[in-house]
Amino acid sequence: MMKNPRDIIVKPVISEKSTDLLADNKYTFWVNRAANKVEIRQAIEKLFDVSVEKVYTLNVKGRKKRVRQFIGKTPDRKKAIVKLAEGEKIEIFEGL
Repeated sequence: MMKNPRDIIVKPVISEKSTDLLADNKYTFWVNRAANKVEIRQAIEKLFDVSVEKVYTLNVKGRKKRVRQFIGKTPDRKKAIVKLAEGEKIEIFEGL
């Protein structure tokens, strides 16, 4: 049973590094930490109606943050970089 694609894809990553990857037709998303590459591929293809060529994933560890005497930590997250087939594009990144 396939999970809901909106549960797998959390949100797109909008940063300087991710916008540089758009030139290579690679799009970056924060994804559910339990999702694997196959689930990420299926979710992107279903949500945006594109064909995915390759999926790269990496786990991003949370950093320690401090506000006065309180020490906290940002959450651990998972990032997916998705390479689309030639000629494909995702519209939400058009303004970048």
